[in-house]
Amino acid sequence: MIYLNLFFAFLKVGCFSFGGAYGAIPLIRDAVLAHGWLDQESLTYMIAVSESTPGPIMVNLATYIGSTQAGFGGAAAATLGVILPAFAIILFITVILKRTLENRYVQAILMGLKPCVAGIIFATGIQMTASSCLAPAEGTAMGLSLKSAGITLFLVMAAVVYRRTFRKKISPVMLIVISAAAGMIVFGI
Repeated sequence: MIYLNLFFAFLKVGCFSFGGAYGAIPLIRDAVLAHGWLDQESLTYMIAVSESTPGPIMVNLATYIGSTQAGFGGAAAATLGVILPAFAIILFITVILKRTLENRYVQAILMGLKPCVAGIIFATGIQMTASSCLAPAEGTAMGLSLKSAGITLFLVMAAVVYRRTFRKKISPVMLIVISAAAGMIVFGI
């Protein structure tokens, strides 16, 4: 039964995750928390780990969660569930790509989805930042984790300074490396 639960929960994520992995994080969070597979804090950590490891975030999260819940079979069921919709859609689109993309209705749908995806990604980023910085932990003042807030502020400042200095955006990989180093320094190894 756990294999079917994992498969269908991640199939739903795969079916409705427009905009890629960042747009899927709220769906993954809802599925994982509803089934009790991870708590909010563990999920936040796994999102960070999945972001910093090679491969798509959704696949990494699905594989990890499936593995923790039901071993190799669970990992396979969750991973298959999350990749099956994208695989089927890409297979379908390659057959009718030219006609589909030139269709004005398809163009209208895609243009309508862009702001929605941007809003989902923005809301997820705000929620993750708030849960990290407002989580009760050591060194807190009125529910504010000064260490987490300091790292967040440092990363924002690093991105702004880099953009102004080099006239281009800082690589997400570089932000992850800086964040990991700052975490080791601030929270201790």
